[in-house]
Amino acid sequence: MNTSVPHSELTDVGAAAVNAGGHNSWALPPPPPQQQQQQQQVQYAQYTHYSQEQQPPVPSPTKQPIVPLQQQQQQQQQPPTSTLSVSRHSSSFTNPNGDILPIKATDEEFEDGRVRNAEAMNKIRDAWIYTQISTREKEFTHYRNARIFLGTWNVNAKGKDESLDSWLCADWGARGEYAPDIVAVGLQEMVDLNAVNVAVENKSAQKSQTWVERIRMTLNSRPCGVGGGNGNDPNGSYILIQSKYLVGLMLCVFVKATHRARVKCVHSDSVGVGVMGMMGNKGGVSVRMQFYDSTLCFVNSHLAAHRENVIGRNSDFQNILSKLQYDIGYEAAKQSIQNGSLSQWYSGSQTIGVSDHDIAFWIGDLNYRIDESISTELVLNLSQKFDLEKLRRHDQLNMERNEGRVFQGWYEGQLNFPPTYKYQPGTDMYEQRPDKKLRAPAWCDRVLWLTKDPSYLKQLHYSRSELNVSDHKPVMSTFVAVIKDVIQSEREKVYYSVMKRLDEYDNQSLPMVGLDRTELDFGEVRYGMSKTLQIRIANTGKVVAQFRLVPKLDEPSFCKPWLSILPTYGMIIPSDHDMVVNFTININNDIARALNSGKEVLEDIIILRLENGRDYYITVKGRYARSCFGMSVDELVMYNDPIRSIPLDPIRRVEKYGTDKSAMLCVPKELWRIVDAIYGKGLHEMDLFSISGYKEEIDMIRESLDTGEPFGNFNIHSMTDVLVSFLTSLTSTVVPHSLLPTLEIDAQNVQACARSLLEGLPPINYNVFVYMISFFRECLLYQQQNQLTTVKLARVCVACLVTGGVMYENKQEVQRQKSMHLLMIHFLESSSI
Repeated sequence: MNTSVPHSELTDVGAAAVNAGGHNSWALPPPPPQQQQQQQQVQYAQYTHYSQEQQPPVPSPTKQPIVPLQQQQQQQQQPPTSTLSVSRHSSSFTNPNGDILPIKATDEEFEDGRVRNAEAMNKIRDAWIYTQISTREKEFTHYRNARIFLGTWNVNAKGKDESLDSWLCADWGARGEYAPDIVAVGLQEMVDLNAVNVAVENKSAQKSQTWVERIRMTLNSRPCGVGGGNGNDPNGSYILIQSKYLVGLMLCVFVKATHRARVKCVHSDSVGVGVMGMMGNKGGVSVRMQFYDSTLCFVNSHLAAHRENVIGRNSDFQNILSKLQYDIGYEAAKQSIQNGSLSQWYSGSQTIGVSDHDIAFWIGDLNYRIDESISTELVLNLSQKFDLEKLRRHDQLNMERNEGRVFQGWYEGQLNFPPTYKYQPGTDMYEQRPDKKLRAPAWCDRVLWLTKDPSYLKQLHYSRSELNVSDHKPVMSTFVAVIKDVIQSEREKVYYSVMKRLDEYDNQSLPMVGLDRTELDFGEVRYGMSKTLQIRIANTGKVVAQFRLVPKLDEPSFCKPWLSILPTYGMIIPSDHDMVVNFTININNDIARALNSGKEVLEDIIILRLENGRDYYITVKGRYARSCFGMSVDELVMYNDPIRSIPLDPIRRVEKYGTDKSAMLCVPKELWRIVDAIYGKGLHEMDLFSISGYKEEIDMIRESLDTGEPFGNFNIHSMTDVLVSFLTSLTSTVVPHSLLPTLEIDAQNVQACARSLLEGLPPINYNVFVYMISFFRECLLYQQQNQLTTVKLARVCVACLVTGGVMYENKQEVQRQKSMHLLMIHFLESSSI
């Protein structure tokens, strides 16, 4: 028996749910007549918002609902477990990862200068074949429908015995006939986000398990449409696939028991982007899996707070999206290749990201508010009157997405429910008590999605529950997704058709390509900024041209670490479009240190090898604009002149400045300028050292430090960001690793350990350490305004002066870091050093 109703019925369910009007009332009528059906489709189109470029998806009526595994085994054709990747616009093939083509065979050289590697040619050829087959995916794939439920709730460290039915099971139908096939639930603030919980996570595991069990019991206490089953029917129950927590964040994913055998390659990850950009008070947790032959990814996040901090939220999203990675292993990577991504095949990598999935969902407390151009009182008035149109137009997430600054390519349904924050806990009233801070209501809690093919996903329902134990309302959304199931015999027919086309071009003559240039001069290149130049490659011959970048003799990589190249190999059919190769220079801390020490220069030669053809040599060069970032304090104190004017060449430096060290500074002048700027402008600033600055300002401040120019107007948080990045970029930390305490710090030994640390510091390091501790003590004098605490500032000290921002994983090293944290608290609280 089917576990999911046909797609057209699912659409009707969504329209009926909207017509019902209430969030707790889901009486579902039988399928309506054609006239009513058309009316409901119009209402649904008004309910779910799409841009003009993308209309609501209408999947093909031939797609089948997912059926239980035991019924599939009775079918004549057994679908395989995979399909291949898709490239829809060109017969050219490139790799997106920038990795060397993984081959074991050595190149074969001929007397006429030609070079050939049969293994490389076969690999590139096979990948092109896979790409072509994937463009014809619909010819060998069955498509089945699955209902997916997403729920998100910031529980504010509350919730115990209240029923979750009105949130998790609202649109199941009277007999569970519309119960979802997949349920993904995300919580935020399941524990208090105090300093102890953020640092230790001592309650998160227990709380996470408690909530998972509550959700499991709620799902399995209701019939879910499998033979009229209920919580006691194993075929009608939900099974936990995976759960993941990070401090107050928790995500759990359930599927119906009938689908469990078709779920595999399950992996999870978490990213902290809170204090110092790494703590878990803010961040994201994620679970990914393969469901039949489609890949799904679920992300639950809690982004930066405060109405004015839109840039912080955008930055948190980008950090979480870029850092969430899944090391899925060899077999899963092979399956991922066949299901639509060749990135693992190119390099042998076993890692994928959020955007590599067929469908990805992003839920959570995203913390976007109503724009500050509308007063708090007006927002309250409009929310209470259910007058949502003006609020939607001024919703920060809608505004940022329209400008392309966040969630690029993601979609969200229209917000047809009142703002979900901030309520007086235990009531259905927005928080307006006189002893509480008045906050403008906002749609903090959201559900968004990303798909490779928009026609494969349709939102049926987007609403909220009226549970009132928290200051947030729970939000839920139901989707119908088109899931892929591959038929091997049909795929083979497509394969033979592609091979026939390829044979028309093979073995006719030697390949030939043309490069529009072979010299790339990047000019001046600065620290922390990337620069890209392009080379266009055209197939000028009559046969398929395959190329790849190869390392120089006795070198492991085809380019130096400051250079990245995309793609690193590819295949071009005759008369096809030119292929563009991007060369990008990026100077990070490690590269800056090597350049400042004279161990590295911005010069390289790249070898582009044409399979069964000749080699092309591409010259790359640039001029490093010297920066104080990535230098040592010992060298920085030697110069009164701006660091940009100091020659990189050591001989020229000695000729200009000699070897006399009597004029050395006590601390680097750049550090003094940063501290002086913060001291003069921002010690009283709210959330000092907690909010990220603006990238453009950070770049300008860094440039002023390097050139000696005065600072322009700047946000104080940009300057604190520069301070942290300056100290963490030093070639060696201010406190050498050897001086970290090996004993546990307590009241009896803290004074002796502090003295031992100070006595062990080299002279310049001692000056910098005392200077920074004195500055941080000054910051604490304004803690009522800037909200700094000794504990929080001690963490900043450890990151800046001790670890260089590196997170230790070794148990012994973690203990030494904790001891150092206690020492920093002692230094900050003592009246003298």
